[in-house]
Amino acid sequence: MTLLSRTKEIAKKRGMSMESLANKVGISKSGIYQWDKHEPKPSTIQKVADVLHVSTDYLLGRTDEMNAMSSDKKVTDILDDETILAFDGMEIAEEDKEKLREYARFIIEQRQRGNK
Repeated sequence: MTLLSRTKEIAKKRGMSMESLANKVGISKSGIYQWDKHEPKPSTIQKVADVLHVSTDYLLGRTDEMNAMSSDKKVTDILDDETILAFDGMEIAEEDKEKLREYARFIIEQRQRGNK
């Protein structure tokens, strides 16, 4: 699997369009589609990995593990599960689910920064 195909796959899994991903990373959508011809800079791959919450090794096809885990700390990616289905008996719209996922990612990122 190529860098581009892995990026597309995980973005789709995260409910993110390639255009949205490109905007968050600060690159053009067409630039991402050129990755099959020209590998991006390592800093760009890192930014994409950060936005998608995966390791650069996963994006580059070096591992099938999305996130590197230490043996003494098990990490569960709650954002992979469809845990946010309804609230107070009412279904949540998909666009609102994505906003909740983005907020959860933000909180997780803030906690990770605090633990360093």
